[in-house]
Amino acid sequence: MSSFDYDVVILGAGPGGYVAAIRAAQLKLSVAIIEKEKLGGVCLNVGCIPSKSLIHQAEVFHSASALEKMGVKVDATGFEYAGVQAASRKAADTLSKGVAFLLKKNGVEIITGTGVLQSPHEVKIDGGRTVTGRTLIIATGSRPREIPGFTFDEKTVLSSTGALMLTELPRRLLVMGGGAIGIEFAHIMNSFGVDVHLVEMMDRILPLEDDEVTALLRKSFQKRGITIATGTKAVSMRLLDGSGAEVELEDAGGAKKTETFDKILVVVGRTPNTDAIGIENTGITTERGFIPVGDYNETQVQGVYAIGDVVATPLLAHVASKEGEIAVEHIAGHTGTSRIDPMCIPGAIYCEPQIASFGLNERTAAEKGIAVEKAVFPYRGAGKSVAVQAQEGFVKLLVAPGTRELLGAHIIGTQATELLHEVLLAKKAELLPEDIASMIHAHPTLSEAVMEAARASEGWAIHV
Repeated sequence: MSSFDYDVVILGAGPGGYVAAIRAAQLKLSVAIIEKEKLGGVCLNVGCIPSKSLIHQAEVFHSASALEKMGVKVDATGFEYAGVQAASRKAADTLSKGVAFLLKKNGVEIITGTGVLQSPHEVKIDGGRTVTGRTLIIATGSRPREIPGFTFDEKTVLSSTGALMLTELPRRLLVMGGGAIGIEFAHIMNSFGVDVHLVEMMDRILPLEDDEVTALLRKSFQKRGITIATGTKAVSMRLLDGSGAEVELEDAGGAKKTETFDKILVVVGRTPNTDAIGIENTGITTERGFIPVGDYNETQVQGVYAIGDVVATPLLAHVASKEGEIAVEHIAGHTGTSRIDPMCIPGAIYCEPQIASFGLNERTAAEKGIAVEKAVFPYRGAGKSVAVQAQEGFVKLLVAPGTRELLGAHIIGTQATELLHEVLLAKKAELLPEDIASMIHAHPTLSEAVMEAARASEGWAIHV
């Protein structure tokens, strides 16, 4: 009989931790999961899920203009944003309860409290209880990163969490950070009529995405009235009496100006939660706050694993979930997938037009000295996009000359986040563009744009 309480003890019940727990239980391991807040972690409670609820409702609200073109008069004078926010909380609460159901269904013990590591096999929970595990998985996630001079008070200076809790819309919003979170909130707030100003220190928004994609998104956002300043930083802030703040902005040339905003949303990255979990008691050392891992997400201490945002892999819920599966399958004695292939990680940004991608883009390929051929097919060439009045966007495929291997895909347009997976499956299955090009796609569908991009790669696109 084991001298440990459980085969696996998991610290953190976000999309990494709870998926790992369920998969471990499926593999007949005894599991306990420790969570100090709501099950589902940041993603489910104050991230992916409520933000997508807000995005959906923002797009419904914004679509009123389409009804007006049909002669329908829309009176929005009674609109209350509190109802929108309440619906987003309901979605999050429903799914958190669903996670609890799944964990209990699979026989996972849920321990509510703050866990602190005491050793590579032992976790102490506030209240005095200590549990031991043959193996441990650290899945404590991350939190919004603060920057000097812009400390979160969640009243005027908001983190992403604070922005999700707003029950009233600001008149004028400054978004600091042009990454995925900043872009999505800019989309939400602008759709509800907020005057949005977005600043990004880099020379382009979404600096990790394809340049042609981000150029189109910037043009689309500016057409909607979103003010975008790249190569710009907020250098100081002064809170005003009553509400709001004055912010001094400085562009790349050193020119400064001061503007007033009702709210400031700071979304400039996230900090891994490794600083208060007792990691020093395990023998694990961190690098810039992240936990180094090897194959199967095992740390330098045998039997201790780390997954999700505490690891220096993309801070994405689906990455955390997959890392959790890899770790527990290894614990159970499986020796299959040892690492996630970074070339096969999908990225998704839920603005409008949506953005989805994987693999190399032209800039990163050039930096690595990798030759690529690109094929681009515009959304307007697919009949469905014209029918549903969503012609803005394109599908871009990057292919290796000679071998024709798919090296990357970049889609901007309606439903891009759904369309990407056909190309990603082809990549994972080691199929070639000609395999997508020759497969019959239903007509009319947006996925025909993917087929035509593959045909363009082979030199025989029909509808362009």
